[in-house]
Amino acid sequence: MEDTQNRSVLDQIKDHTVVVADTGDFDSIRQYEPQDATTNPSLILKAANQPEYAELVKDVVNRAKQEGVTLVDEVMDRLLVRFGVSILEIVPGRVSTEVDARLSFDVEGSLAKARSLIARYEELGFSRDRVLIKLATTWEGVEVSRELEKEGIRCNMTLLFSIVQAVACAEAGSQLISPFVGRILDWYKQSTGENFEGPEDPGVKSVTEIFNYYKKFGYKTEVMGASFRNIGEIKELVGCDLLTISPNLLQEMKEDFSEIDLKLSEDAAMACNLAKTEIDESSFRFQMNEDEMATTKLAEGIRKFSVDVRSLEQMLAEMLAS
Repeated sequence: MEDTQNRSVLDQIKDHTVVVADTGDFDSIRQYEPQDATTNPSLILKAANQPEYAELVKDVVNRAKQEGVTLVDEVMDRLLVRFGVSILEIVPGRVSTEVDARLSFDVEGSLAKARSLIARYEELGFSRDRVLIKLATTWEGVEVSRELEKEGIRCNMTLLFSIVQAVACAEAGSQLISPFVGRILDWYKQSTGENFEGPEDPGVKSVTEIFNYYKKFGYKTEVMGASFRNIGEIKELVGCDLLTISPNLLQEMKEDFSEIDLKLSEDAAMACNLAKTEIDESSFRFQMNEDEMATTKLAEGIRKFSVDVRSLEQMLAEMLAS
């Protein structure tokens, strides 16, 4: 057996799971050498407000001005893709770029936005197979994914908190899902007043169930655990297809030299006693309605991302007007 004493937890996890950087910060991505990277409006807003990215943002706005572009929406798309392209120049794999959260219930609007973002990447020489379009896992988002996947536009289904959302995405042929481990934990801690750790963490349980379901029934959709609150959650999901992790937790794992074990595997999934289920729109909506946690966190996530989109728009509008 290989000696793990001189290997960090981060290096050990990379033996079993694709590590993805959950950040818009280029230096962090370089430092931790992930395969892929994910972004969202909150991360882009945070990065855009940092001095080291001021010139990038200013350059995007100035080019738009020179070309007579006055629509903030178009400048926003240019900025998102500029960040994405900069990330693709660092990572060997894929970047996720998110559709405006305000389109989470708008099928046609989301389709148009996704196609526009992909076209911008392709115009800059980056093929669509290196870009994942992030969509909120509403029923409308699932339907958007179903259509985009037919066009070879791969989707990352985000704000996912339940098995019913996961099954719907798998049935639609979505490339990847991002179940939110930490936000599930947050809800249960707040609603029960209890603390949960290790395999008893509700977020860990949720991702484990989804992973096992996908593997048992042969779905190709990738599972990428997201939104972690501590490295204990990450250690419980070693073996998951991918894990997207914030820079502070990546650093903590880099400094941790404890030995970790494989937790999730296809063999273990095949041995699980799970029943296959079919999901249509009415059953999706009813089961979501029955799941207070999933309904609450999905709505909350859409609202929070929408706030950050508006903040980013306001910043760009002020720069365009100056």
